[in-house]
Amino acid sequence: MSEHHTSLNWQRDGGPFERGDYKREHQLRFERGQQLLNSAAPGYGGAADATDPEELLLAAVSSCHMLTFLALCANRSYTLDHYTDDAVATLDKNADGKFAVTHVTLNPRTRFSGDKIPSAEEIATLHERAHANCFIANSVKSTVEVRPQAD
Repeated sequence: MSEHHTSLNWQRDGGPFERGDYKREHQLRFERGQQLLNSAAPGYGGAADATDPEELLLAAVSSCHMLTFLALCANRSYTLDHYTDDAVATLDKNADGKFAVTHVTLNPRTRFSGDKIPSAEEIATLHERAHANCFIANSVKSTVEVRPQAD
């Protein structure tokens, strides 16, 4: 078991605070010192130059899948040279009629080198195993779909 901590700081700074008119930007601080400006999505009154919670959730799913995939490849002696993912999160109403990230699509592209290169079928199996063992995908209710892309 492990614990992970973040700190969030929001301040009104003398600005308005009424329905539909308040500052949404806030600082996120992570336990190892990184900081990030976060806000609501621009469509919900947030700052366009900040990340938003939906993007952070998507980034967490994408990153966790990649890290699990890297471990699986290394454990099987595949040399992975390049990994990219143009991931997409869909915000929609869930079965209860509440807005939620209902679907995440990962579109990973990989490039291998060396004497031992996995086949397309083996790559698909590695992605299936990465998804099944991804801590974050196992933590969310959203459907997470992985669509490996040929490079």
